[in-house]
Amino acid sequence: MRALAILLALVVATEVNAHAGHVHWLDTGTTWTWSPWVTLPLAVSGGLYLSGVIRLWQRAGIGRGVRRWQASCFAGGWGLLVLALVTPLHWLGERLFVAHMIEHEILMALAAPLLVVGRPVAMLWALPSSMRHKVGGIGQKPSVARSWRAMTNPPVATLIHGAALWIWHAPALYEAALADSQVHWLQHLSFFVTALLFWRALLQGREQAYGPAVFYLFVTSLHTGFLGILLAFLRRPIYPTQTSGAAKWGLTPLEDQQLAGLFMWIPAGIVYASVALVLAGLWIARSGHSHSRGGQHAGAAR
Repeated sequence: MRALAILLALVVATEVNAHAGHVHWLDTGTTWTWSPWVTLPLAVSGGLYLSGVIRLWQRAGIGRGVRRWQASCFAGGWGLLVLALVTPLHWLGERLFVAHMIEHEILMALAAPLLVVGRPVAMLWALPSSMRHKVGGIGQKPSVARSWRAMTNPPVATLIHGAALWIWHAPALYEAALADSQVHWLQHLSFFVTALLFWRALLQGREQAYGPAVFYLFVTSLHTGFLGILLAFLRRPIYPTQTSGAAKWGLTPLEDQQLAGLFMWIPAGIVYASVALVLAGLWIARSGHSHSRGGQHAGAAR
């Protein structure tokens, strides 16, 4: 609730300052991002998924292969990508650290798991049959299959995602990303891709993975929360370029950094904890079902 109150206060403050500075949020040529590095991948991925799901459902029946709720999850994740990368949130993130942090958390903690749950493999169905078999066959090659299994192994994926997060928050690299748009794009790409690997490793649906998934979610929540706490309680700003414009929005550079740390610490931690609780519940339910089924088999054997 405190984080929500902070966000509401920030929105009000930015709206006041926007009017004062003649910034219009709905002016698509000013505050919206139309870089082809962003819009083209979004358009291609959304179009491929929509076309693939339609073709799959035409063949197998609506809800077969990809369930309706999974398609809704993908649509929600795709919409969150647009929110983070195209809408004025991205423009504001270049001027306020807390908005930039919200953008990152949307990419890693919200959009990525929704896209994974949405079964993006459905995009293959948008391709012609011959091409679909060729692309699908790439994943069957021993070297590719081994690499994929290694990268989506929960401890490895957790380590890769955690490393990307901490490395890019080193002051020199973070400031470099702000100074160069291509480096900034690479930063976002590494956050997002490693988050996809992380959530794919934990949400792959195998019963035996539920228990470890809870542990790795706890580990991720712990180290991301620690990074957020560091940012929230440091006594000086460590990203001078990122926080240099905070005064225009009614904040000091240190307050901007503290708010960013709070958002990394609390809302992201809530997401990880919520998913962990759901997986723990599924783990317990499946375990109880397996035990009861085993007991029935044992009774029948007698």
